[in-house]
Amino acid sequence: MTVDLNELSRRIIEGDADKAIELTKAALEGGVPVQEILTRGLVGAMNTVGERFKRGEYFLPEMLLAGEAVKAAVEQLKPALIRGEAGYTGKYLIGTVQGDVHDIGKNIVAMMLEGNGWEVTDLGVDVAPEDFCSAVDKNGYHIVGMSALLTLTMSNLAKTIDALKAAGLRDRVKIMVGGAPVTQAYADQIGADGYAPDAVEAVMVAAKLLGKS
Repeated sequence: MTVDLNELSRRIIEGDADKAIELTKAALEGGVPVQEILTRGLVGAMNTVGERFKRGEYFLPEMLLAGEAVKAAVEQLKPALIRGEAGYTGKYLIGTVQGDVHDIGKNIVAMMLEGNGWEVTDLGVDVAPEDFCSAVDKNGYHIVGMSALLTLTMSNLAKTIDALKAAGLRDRVKIMVGGAPVTQAYADQIGADGYAPDAVEAVMVAAKLLGKS
């Protein structure tokens, strides 16, 4: 079966999890590189979903369906991601900030990082500043990645950075931020070390922060 990754992308955009699983399995069996499935099939689809959401063409139900479809596809890729064609890059802590329960973009970033040799710990959604601090204090992470999809929760990016400073942990890690309302200017304003508008860029920025680009 010849797999059209554009068709996989379309099925994810439509929220068709069953077809996304079928096409992802077929792509793997057909020898399509995992990185290509990720980039052309999954990441592109979620970027499209995100753009439609921002334009008001998609709403939360469509976002959730697409998120479930991409999660289902990722499950098929996990064994290959765990085997890891890339070597070890570093330890990355990721989470969506307090008050925000959106995780599609965060999950895509985590997936892409794992595919590029990062050991990723995902704290999930609605993560309080003290939980970020506790994780950094207990483990030797190289980078902390924080996301916020809502304008109302953007301020919690800054609050988390302030909490890391207050706990004497800020200098232990590099900090990356992202999410639909976040910009490079805002990242600079709150003292983040890096910003990425999408998952592909996040992988490149993370590597640059450790001097591994």
